Amino acid sequence: MRGVSEVQPAPGGYPHAPREDLVENLHGHEVHDPYRWLEDPDDPRCSEWLEQQDNLTSGRLADLPGKDRLAERIRALTSTGSVSAPTWRNGRSFFTRRETDREFPVLFVRDESGTETPLVDVARIDPSGLTTLDRWTPSREGDRLAYQVSTGGDEESLLYVMSVETGELLDGPIDRCRYSSIAWLPGGGEFYYVRRLPPEDVPEDERQFHRRVWRHEIGRDPCSDVLIHGEQQEHTYFFDVDVSADGGWLLIHGSPGTARRDSLWIAELDRTGRPGQQRLVLDDSLGVQAKAKVELDGRLYIRTTLNAPRGRLCVADPRSPEPGDWTELLAEDSGSVLEAVRLVDGPESSPELAVLRTRHAVSELTLHHPATGERIRGVALPGTGQITALNTTDPLTETGAGRLWIGWTDFVTAPCVHTYSLGDETTEPFESAPGQETPPNVSSTQLSYASTDGTTVRMFVLYPSEFETPLPTLLTGYGGFALSREPAYAPTALAWVETGGVWALASLRGGAEEGEQWHRAGMRENKQRVFDDFHSAARHLVDRGWTSTDRLAISGGSNGGLLVGAAVTQRPELYRAAVCSAPLLDMVRYEHFLLGRLWSEEYGSAEVPEELGWLLSYSPYHNVSPQTEYPSMLFSVFESDTRVDPLHARKMCAAVQHATTSPLDKRPILLRRETEVGHSARSVSRTVGMATDHLAFLAEATGLVRE
Repeated sequence: MRGVSEVQPAPGGYPHAPREDLVENLHGHEVHDPYRWLEDPDDPRCSEWLEQQDNLTSGRLADLPGKDRLAERIRALTSTGSVSAPTWRNGRSFFTRRETDREFPVLFVRDESGTETPLVDVARIDPSGLTTLDRWTPSREGDRLAYQVSTGGDEESLLYVMSVETGELLDGPIDRCRYSSIAWLPGGGEFYYVRRLPPEDVPEDERQFHRRVWRHEIGRDPCSDVLIHGEQQEHTYFFDVDVSADGGWLLIHGSPGTARRDSLWIAELDRTGRPGQQRLVLDDSLGVQAKAKVELDGRLYIRTTLNAPRGRLCVADPRSPEPGDWTELLAEDSGSVLEAVRLVDGPESSPELAVLRTRHAVSELTLHHPATGERIRGVALPGTGQITALNTTDPLTETGAGRLWIGWTDFVTAPCVHTYSLGDETTEPFESAPGQETPPNVSSTQLSYASTDGTTVRMFVLYPSEFETPLPTLLTGYGGFALSREPAYAPTALAWVETGGVWALASLRGGAEEGEQWHRAGMRENKQRVFDDFHSAARHLVDRGWTSTDRLAISGGSNGGLLVGAAVTQRPELYRAAVCSAPLLDMVRYEHFLLGRLWSEEYGSAEVPEELGWLLSYSPYHNVSPQTEYPSMLFSVFESDTRVDPLHARKMCAAVQHATTSPLDKRPILLRRETEVGHSARSVSRTVGMATDHLAFLAEATGLVRE
C-alpha cells in the first residue's frame, strides 16, 4: 500500500523529503520503504531534493576547519607516485609508472638496452581526465599489446590492440569487454578473450551479464569471432582464460558472479591454436576455489581450497587433470593463506618454486623444491607489508633468468619494485615510487582482540611516534567477499596520523585474512559477526585508552559502506562520526539494481523467506530508528557507479536526516555526490578532493583539527 504520511520535516533545516506510507508484505514481514521515490533520479522530486542536498553539502564542506592543511598534506603524500613490477615478454618488460605530477599511471615498455617507451597514456588519449586504463596484456613475443580503457567511471572497457614497436593501432575498439582477460596464442595473431553477448540478444535487465569466451583474429570484425565456451553456464557467470607458455593448453576458469566457487576446464590446443575437447576438471557445485596453470615443466599446477580452506598446491598431468589424479605438493598451512605460486627457472640453477603466503594479512615469501615441495629457504622482504605482484622472466629469453620481480607496498611505502636473485639469494630494491621520500614519522602495530563470541580478531593500528592518549581515531574495515585488507600505502591514513590521530584497520570476518573459513564465518546468515567484530574493535580502542567514543570516527566503502551503515544503526552511541562511501544500505532491494544479483551468495536473497529474515535483521535502511542521536554522517556517492547504485545512499540519507535528534550544526547528515566518476579508478585530483572532504569532515567531528 502507498500513501503520503503527515510527518514533520527532519530537524535542523534539512531538505524536505516526503515519507510515503509504502509497506509491502514479504514472506510475512511488513517491510516499510518510505523513500522508494528516491530510487529514480529522473523523478522531479528526486532531482529537486538532490539539488538541495548538493547546496547543503557544498556549503558545509567548504568551511571545514583545517581543510586546506589536510588537502596540502594528502596531495603531497599522494604525489609519491607509484611503479609496478614488470611483466616480461621476449626480453622486453612492461610496467606502469605514475610520476609525481601525473593524474594517472602511464604504461611503458623497457627494451633490453634499458630504453623506456610510453605505450598507453590515458591523459593524452583524453585530456579531460575521465578515461582510465583498466587492463593490459602483451603478446608472448612482446611485439603487440592488448589494452582496455573505459570512460566516466562506467568500467565498460573497450579493447584495443597496438604494435609495441611502432605504436600503430592494429585492432579495436571491441566493446562489451568489461573484466575480460586476454590469452595470446603464439605468434601474436590471435587471442582468446571474454565478451558479453550483444544487448539486443538478451533480456534488458541482463545486459551486464551473459559472458562468453571467444577466439579473435587481429584485424577481423569481432562479429566473426569463434565462440569457444559459456553457453551452458548461468547468465551471471564470469570467466578468465589462460594459454600455457608453450601454446599447448587452454584453461578456462569460471564462477557464478562473485561467488567463491569455481569451475575449471582444460583443452589441448592443436598447432593452429584450436582447442580439442574441453574437459571439466572442477565444477562449481563443489563449492571450492581453484586457480590452475600449465607451467614450463609441462605439469598442471592447481592452487585450490579443495579440502584446504587456507589453500594447498597440487600438481597433475594436464592429460589427466581430474582431482583423483592430483598429487599434493604443498599442504595447507594452518597459520597462513596460500596466495600465489611461481616457477622460477634459471640457466645456472635448478628451477625453484616461489610461494607467496599471507600470515594475518602480512606477506611471506619462501622457495621450495618443485618436485617434492620441500622448503629450501625464506626470502627476506622489506618489512611488514604486502606483495602486490610476483613476476618472473618470460620463457623466450634468458634475460634476468633466476630472478623474481616483487611488487611491494606497506603503510609508509608507495608501490615500488624489489628483485630477488636465486643465484646470490638476496633481495634488493629495483625501483622506488618516483616521489618516495623518507617515510613519515608514523609507527604501527598489529593488535589482537576478542570479538563478541570470543573469536580472536586482529587489527593494524597506525599512530604518531610521540603521543598521549586518548586521540581522535579513525577505524575502518571491509569484511566481505573474501577480500583481504593488507598493509598498503594509504595517504589518507598517513595524513590523519600526521595531524595527530590514530588510524586502525580491523581484519574482520567475511574477508580472507585467515582463509576461506574466515570468509564463510562472516557471510550470509553469519553477517552479523562482521558487525560484531567491528563494534568489538571500537570497544577495544576505547577500553585500551587509544580513544574515546566522542573522538571515534569510522569509514568504509562499498561492502565497507554497508559495514558503516550497520555500525551506525546498531551502535549509534559508540561512534562520533562516519563516512559511508558508495554503500549498500537497502538490503531488501539491492538485487534489483546494477550488479546486485551477483551478490546473493554473499548476503542472501530477499526472495527466500529465511534469507529475508537475515537481511532485515541488519539492513541499515530498515533499521533507522526515530528520535535517535545519530553520529555525524557523510554519504559519498558517484553518479556513474555501475556496481552499487547511489539510490542506497539517497534513501538512507533521507531516513537518517528525518530520524536524528541532533541539529544540523552539531551532527550533520550530508550527501556528497560526484558525476562522471564510478566505483573504481579515478584521477589523482579527484582522489585528493574526495579524501580531503572525508577527512576534514571526520576531523572536525572528533576534534582532530580546530581553527
